[in-house]
Amino acid sequence: MKTLTRFSNALMERYLPDPYIFVAILTLLVFLLGVTLTDSTPLEMATYWGDGFWGLLSFTMQMVVVLLAGHVLASSPVFKKLLSAMASTAKSPGSAIILVTVISLIGCWINWGFGLVIGALFAKEIARKVKNVDYRLLIASAYSGFIIWHGGLAGSVPLSIATEGHPFADKMGVIPTTETLFSTYNLVIVIALFISVPLLNRWMMPRKEDTFAIDPSLLEEEAEVDQEVGTEKKTPASRLEGSYVLTFLIGLLGVVYLIQHFITKGFDLNLNIVNLIFITLGIICHGTPKRFLVAVKNAAKTVGDIVIQFPFYAGIMGMMVTSGLAGVVSEVFISISNEHTFYLFSFYAAGIVNFFVPSGGGQWAVQAPIMLDAASALDLSYAKTAMAIAWGDAWTNMIQPFWALPALAIAGLRAKDIMGFCVFVLILSGIVISIGLYFF
Repeated sequence: MKTLTRFSNALMERYLPDPYIFVAILTLLVFLLGVTLTDSTPLEMATYWGDGFWGLLSFTMQMVVVLLAGHVLASSPVFKKLLSAMASTAKSPGSAIILVTVISLIGCWINWGFGLVIGALFAKEIARKVKNVDYRLLIASAYSGFIIWHGGLAGSVPLSIATEGHPFADKMGVIPTTETLFSTYNLVIVIALFISVPLLNRWMMPRKEDTFAIDPSLLEEEAEVDQEVGTEKKTPASRLEGSYVLTFLIGLLGVVYLIQHFITKGFDLNLNIVNLIFITLGIICHGTPKRFLVAVKNAAKTVGDIVIQFPFYAGIMGMMVTSGLAGVVSEVFISISNEHTFYLFSFYAAGIVNFFVPSGGGQWAVQAPIMLDAASALDLSYAKTAMAIAWGDAWTNMIQPFWALPALAIAGLRAKDIMGFCVFVLILSGIVISIGLYFF
C-alpha cells in the first residue's frame, strides 16, 4: 500500500491540474459531448452554459460563509483550546490519522457542511500537536469522511423524498427515512465505511522518508489577530469595537433564535443553520467585535477558489441538464441493467454524472425521472433507487475537487496534494457501497 500510495501521489502531482484548470477542461468536455451526443447545436450549448452560470450563486455564498465562519471560529481562543484538548488524545501519527477520520465521518454523517469544516480544522490542530504525521494524508483523511454524507442525517435525496409535496411525490409518494437512511442496506454501508475508511487511511501512511510533515508554526493564526487588535488607539469608536457587551447582546440574539429553531423544527441542521451556529459561536468566542472582524479579514483570504470556480460548475450543470446529456448517461446504464444489477448501475451512473453535476439535489432532479421510470418497469424499490443515486453522488466526490475546495482552503493545500490518497478511498468505498446495494 505504501508503494501504491507513493505512485498515486506522484501521478497526481505530475498530471492533476489546478482545480480551475480541471473545471475549465470539464466545461469544454461537456460542451463537446452535448454537441455530439444530443440534438443541441454549439450555439445552444453556449446558451445553456451562460444561462446556468449563476445558478449556484446562492449556494456559492453559503459555501463562502461556511468556510469563512469556520475559519473565524477556529481562530478564537476558546475553540482553539477545545480543538487542542481533543487533538492531545492522539499520541502517534497512526492514531492521529484514525482520530481525524472518525471525527470527520461523525461530523459529515450529522451534517456535511459541519463535517467538512470541522474535519479540516481538527486536522490542522492535530498537525500542530503530533510530530511526523503526514499533513497531506491528514487533510485527505479529514476529507474522506465526506463519503458518508448522503447516507447520514443531512442527505438531501432521502430528506427530500420524505417531505410532503416533493417534486416526484406523484410518482413515488412520500418515502419515510426508515426505508432509506435507516434501512438495513444503508446502515450496513454506513457501519462498514465507519470501520474500513479509518483503517485504510492508517494503512496509507507513507514511509518516514516520504512523510510530508509541516512546521507547526506555519499553522498559527491567533498571533496575527492579537497583534492587529493590540495596535488600536483608545477612542470612542475603538471602545465600541472592544465592547464585550455588544458581543454578548448579538451572541444572545443568535443563541435565542437557534434554540427556538430546534424547539419548533426539531433537528433541522440545514446549511443556513450550520452557518448561523458558526457565526454566533465565532462572535461569542472572540469576545469583542474587533477581534471578530480581524479574524474575518484573515479568513477572507481563503475563499477565492470557491468564488471563481463554483459558477463554472453551475454552467456545466446548465449544459448537462438542459441539453439532456445527463439523461443520456443514465439511459446507457439502464439499457444494460436487469432486476439484479439495476441498483448497482444506478449507483455507477450517478457517480459519473456527479463529475459534471456536483450537487445532490441538482443531480436527483436530473436523474430521478429516468431512473424512477426504469425502476417502475422492473418493479423495483423507489426508495433503494433513490439511495443508489444518492450514494453515487457521494462516491465520486472523493476525486472531484468541487467539494474539496473548502478543506483545501482551510489547510492551505492543493487538490493534487490529497487526491493521490483519495483515489484509494474511492476504490474502497465503491466496493463497500456496491456490496451493500447488491446483497442487502
